Amino acid sequence: MSSACLLSAEDLVFRWRRGQPPCLELADFEIQPGERLFVHGPSGSGKSTLLGLLGGVLRPERGRITLQVEGRAVELGGLSDRDRDRLRVDHIGFVFQQFNLVPYLSVLDNVCLPCRFSARRRQRLAGDERTEARRLLRALDLGAALETTPVTRLSVGQQQRVAVARALIGRPELLIADEPTSALDAQRQAGFLELLLQESAVSGASVVFVSHDERLAAHFDRRVALAELNRAAALEEA
Repeated sequence: MSSACLLSAEDLVFRWRRGQPPCLELADFEIQPGERLFVHGPSGSGKSTLLGLLGGVLRPERGRITLQVEGRAVELGGLSDRDRDRLRVDHIGFVFQQFNLVPYLSVLDNVCLPCRFSARRRQRLAGDERTEARRLLRALDLGAALETTPVTRLSVGQQQRVAVARALIGRPELLIADEPTSALDAQRQAGFLELLLQESAVSGASVVFVSHDERLAAHFDRRVALAELNRAAALEEA
């Protein structure tokens, strides 16, 4: 892993069950600090599996995933489940395809949630967590009237923006987004991406954005076709 690299993955192999063929085989993969990376591929090419591995949700059968945090290199596979959870909440923001918002919490409380679990993310705030949550919500065009609203009462587009605010609060070094625009039309996709990338640039976060829609790639610094890198998908097609 080069000193300039935020995250690297080397010789990764992952399979869901022992005895089954691997669903992901990846020789190498790197993300630079502040980079905006677009990963595309059809269903079954391993996109969500890759995100789970990069975020420490999944553990590879073989290979190394290394993340630079606070001046040191941390190998995710060498951590316990608890330590991987801690690293994720401290340093990685997720925007899930289904958002994974907490239905019984308000908009504001959903956004503040990472700071409730992470002292590090609280320490990186300029003010208190509710003030920063409000700033992010305003930047994402969600007004004060919605702060106390349960997230179940929001539109799909509003829920997406709450999920982005939650991922960004506390300035995590890495933002991972799994097809968060799949339910939006082209005009709303463009507006949503502009806000996502603008706010990630302000915080200095690297972005890994996964989608099957290659039209979105123009918004990003670099694009990767996962089907071309994933040797397991190539073998399956052959």
